[in-house]
Amino acid sequence: MAARHTVAMTVIADSPPFELAVPWEVFGRDRTDIVDPWYELRMCSITGEGSVPLAGGVRMDTPYGLDALAEADTVIVSACPRPAQLDPPPELLEAVRAAHRAGGRIVSLCTGAYLLAAAGLLDGRRVTTHWMNSEDFARRFPRVTLDPHVLYTDDGDILTSAGTGAVIDLCLHLVRLDHGTAVANEVARRMVVPPHRDGGQAQYAPPPVAAEPGDGLGAVLDWARERLDEPLTVSRLARVAHMSERTFARRFRAELGITPLQWLLRQRVRLAQELLEITDLPVEEIARRAGFGTAAGLRHHFRRVTSVSPQAYRRVFRHRVALQAATGRESVPSAARRAAGGGA
Repeated sequence: MAARHTVAMTVIADSPPFELAVPWEVFGRDRTDIVDPWYELRMCSITGEGSVPLAGGVRMDTPYGLDALAEADTVIVSACPRPAQLDPPPELLEAVRAAHRAGGRIVSLCTGAYLLAAAGLLDGRRVTTHWMNSEDFARRFPRVTLDPHVLYTDDGDILTSAGTGAVIDLCLHLVRLDHGTAVANEVARRMVVPPHRDGGQAQYAPPPVAAEPGDGLGAVLDWARERLDEPLTVSRLARVAHMSERTFARRFRAELGITPLQWLLRQRVRLAQELLEITDLPVEEIARRAGFGTAAGLRHHFRRVTSVSPQAYRRVFRHRVALQAATGRESVPSAARRAAGGGA
């Protein structure tokens, strides 16, 4: 049996509980019915073997000290309380540096990026943090390339997330990296959250504009997801949404932060990923069912989005099918099952 992937999370006094609860829900809950072995989550604090007070009167037990960070495969640095007055303990900064030197994957949640920047790990890297802290962060750490518009960033060995809800997005992204799309989607399904949110946090920064009844994009997005194998143009989507093409494109970008064609590409690549995992369909057929038309079209767009070829992706994640066959489970959402058309 493969070794368990160890995730060590720093627990800082007065941190918001939500950002700590999400990694526990994703990595700390027993999910060996999906993949065995699952992760092992270790809660770590400066003192170790104690209880750390969080915001709102909550306390969290931390059986591990900072030395556990260097032994972990993934280190998660939790959000910092009052980042504008941040004065991080030197021992915490050195422990994070040591974990990075040891080859650990380093992840910050929300304002945890302040700690990674203070530790000198973010210079020259593209990162994000909560949009409300973007001006302060950019002023404090001019050597860091801050992107305040995205939900999370992935720079290989260092990943960062925006605030609160984006912690869910990044944690599911980590599962997707380690175990594939189908497994990440199943975890999301059990958490009753979207497996992946399109667009960035920029859509949340401006004051919300109340939409008139029937003007939302949810219905047309659902309609499009059911027809990814068909020719879908902005003009056709606009007609379904009962808008002019220009109005539809403008509203789509305002609400999702990307163009309709960018959204369609991401949906099609995601569907292709799931079909590569759960079916024996040839690449040519997957290209047709995911709406790319030809295998060459699929390969081009798939590599551009994922950085690997469809064949390489299938080789890495093909064991999902063997797991499902052995257990009799069907953990893949219905969209991929419908597209598979019984070909799994």
